Amino acid sequence: QVQLVESGGGLVQAGGSLNLSCAASGRHGGQLFKLYTLAWFRQAPGKEREFVAAVRRISSLTYYTDSVKGRFTIFGDSAKDTVDLQMNDLKPEDTAVYFCAAETAPTTARQVNEYNYWGQGTQVTVSS
Repeated sequence: QVQLVESGGGLVQAGGSLNLSCAASGRHGGQLFKLYTLAWFRQAPGKEREFVAAVRRISSLTYYTDSVKGRFTIFGDSAKDTVDLQMNDLKPEDTAVYFCAAETAPTTARQVNEYNYWGQGTQVTVSS
């Protein structure tokens, strides 16, 4: 089993910045790591969980949802198996619980059901 532990998050005013971190550990398929993609999703109250950003573990190719492009940056460290999400110019509509996720096979990287492992989530609240 792979464990994902998130840190960061909190309360910030609109226009402010936050950094989320996620560390992966454990084994998948008997090997220390066979993770293909690390990603961040978010879920606001009463809404479905949605894709935010993803990074391919080996190629470092990144993907973003349109609403965060230019404001959020995802960083993956394949040596440490960590993934950070730097969030700048935060808006009240970014308020949500943010989840780290990992997948073990190449997919579109944007769908909830493509991910095998999930963190417990961390709250981000942006006040206006």
